[in-house]
Amino acid sequence: MSRIAKSPVLIPKGLDVEVGGQTIKVKGSQGVATCPFPELVDVKLMDNVLSFAPRIPSKKASALAGTIRALVSNMVQGVMQGFEKKLSLVGVGYRVQVEDKWLILTLGYSHPVRFKIPDDITIETPSQTNIVIKGIDKQRVGQVAADIRAYRKPEPYKGKGVRYADEVVVIKEAKKK
Repeated sequence: MSRIAKSPVLIPKGLDVEVGGQTIKVKGSQGVATCPFPELVDVKLMDNVLSFAPRIPSKKASALAGTIRALVSNMVQGVMQGFEKKLSLVGVGYRVQVEDKWLILTLGYSHPVRFKIPDDITIETPSQTNIVIKGIDKQRVGQVAADIRAYRKPEPYKGKGVRYADEVVVIKEAKKK
């Protein structure tokens, strides 16, 4: 059995968890999250503890039990506190601003880049060169951050571009004559 699936998920006070059919629904202060799970996984809710186990002894069922446990654990954390990713813009003239449901990035192109902000994600710009992406779905927050970063990845010679706040860009040495 998966080592991750062996550890149960503790449900803190203030959360409502429903296991019905092949779906888990978690309600918290930040919102509501749902996750379908396959028939190969057995989910039990007893005394504010969710336990996961494979229904049949197979490698696939064991792996799915661990995956579903990790997804549900992230859902619990997401509806309690939420997730956030921070991006920073490095480069002369690089800046960002939020207008209505659009993120407008000036990244050295001949035109500003417009990014439509999804409904389940909030984006803040504390300064002209910093972006904070928040949401209850860990995968969604990470994907939006990756999409924004893809507009101008950090280049290795000057380090200019959109980077994660904790990312270290190794600068290459330029050619010498």
